[in-house]
Amino acid sequence: MPEIVIKYKSTKTLDLLKDLSKYFDFVLSSPKSLNRKKITVNGVTFIPADHNIDTSDLIEIFSGRQIDAKMLREKAWQRK
Repeated sequence: MPEIVIKYKSTKTLDLLKDLSKYFDFVLSSPKSLNRKKITVNGVTFIPADHNIDTSDLIEIFSGRQIDAKMLREKAWQRK
């Protein structure tokens, strides 16, 4: 099957292409980025996040402790 690449700036263009694909029988696909490299800053290694993260384990840690994001930023994330 022949393939073409279309670059666009507006999400309206993508919506239009999706609608056209229903009538003209073509398939839209987007390449998945495999650029998952580790970055090290000051000896700390950062790994790119996965979009399939299960946050249910965090509920047990933070429930019942009256912690909100504002308090966490003010008290725990201070530069020294």
